[in-house]
Amino acid sequence: MISPELLSILVCPESRTPLELADANLLADVNRAVAAGRLKNKGGEAVATALAAALVRTDRVALYPIVDGIPILLIDAAIPLAQLTNPSNGHG
Repeated sequence: MISPELLSILVCPESRTPLELADANLLADVNRAVAAGRLKNKGGEAVATALAAALVRTDRVALYPIVDGIPILLIDAAIPLAQLTNPSNGHG
């Protein structure tokens, strides 16, 4: 996984907000929305694969997937978390 030293310097590429590992509850919520076909990333692409791990902004606005142990810190890869509470919001 991500070392504490690396995690301490990672920030959102868009807002510079610090990032932290997403907890199991948030990942479960995200993966339920993925299974229901309700999530799109900031680039407008449907999120089709469940996430085993992710980084979340400390303000809980967006989530960045971790794929094969590598954080995908691209603005378009961010998953706006407002979609979890507003299913009709298909774009971020």
